Amino acid sequence: MKPLVLALKQEPDQRLDLSPLVPHLLDGKSAKEIAEIELQTTREKITAGDIFKIRSGGAGSIRFEGGSLRLDNVGQGLKSGEIIVEGDCGKSPGRKMSGGNLVVAGDCGPFAGSAMSGGRLEIGGDAGDFLTAPLEGEMEGMTGGLLIVRGNAGERAGDRLRRGTIVIEGAAGDFPGSRMIAGTLIVLKDCGTLPGYLMRRGTIVLANPPELAPTFVDCGIHELAFAKVFAGLLRDESRAAARLLGRPLARFAGDMAALGKGEIFFPA
Repeated sequence: MKPLVLALKQEPDQRLDLSPLVPHLLDGKSAKEIAEIELQTTREKITAGDIFKIRSGGAGSIRFEGGSLRLDNVGQGLKSGEIIVEGDCGKSPGRKMSGGNLVVAGDCGPFAGSAMSGGRLEIGGDAGDFLTAPLEGEMEGMTGGLLIVRGNAGERAGDRLRRGTIVIEGAAGDFPGSRMIAGTLIVLKDCGTLPGYLMRRGTIVLANPPELAPTFVDCGIHELAFAKVFAGLLRDESRAAARLLGRPLARFAGDMAALGKGEIFFPA
């Protein structure tokens, strides 16, 4: 079945909330009904038909032709199916998604994958700050699923990560893996200062780590069986991550300023 296509007519002049445009909310709706859906904005009422040229197709597969950093909450609450964004998007793509596949071909704003609990989110360009992190007042960030950033990520990537896997094929900003509770964060290029700041549990793997905080303890060099198994599982998603996990790794335990049961690995 051909996908449902929403082609951007022009750059929007204000931020738009695209959270209503997900498969389980559009299932069974005609193109005319989809065009009448209101998109919450900052100033005036705008409908999907005002912004997009809509071509009918199966709602289980949605394709946005064109993108903008003003298109917020793409794929929010995604449960199943697929959404492809052929361009950039704004803040919080994939927030609270629990299943399905969301692919953003370009860059995105902050809080990508915030509080996601399942599914697969791929960002072809760069991601903003607070990748998968919780919003104010929330206690947990990502709790499941797989998130891959092909470019760079901003500060505090993986903040309060609870479960799931994050792979950043580019560089990351300061404090990657801050306040981690569990889960896995892999950064394949440089990262900023204080990785694993106040992490309690979880695993961080860094290809080019900066100097670690003194609250991390050197545990020696290891060739871990689980790392090689994990490398096999990631090979189809990120060959660079698989190669990194297949090497002997130096392990540091911490953050001893918190619970201290987390670990940071980097090539020996």
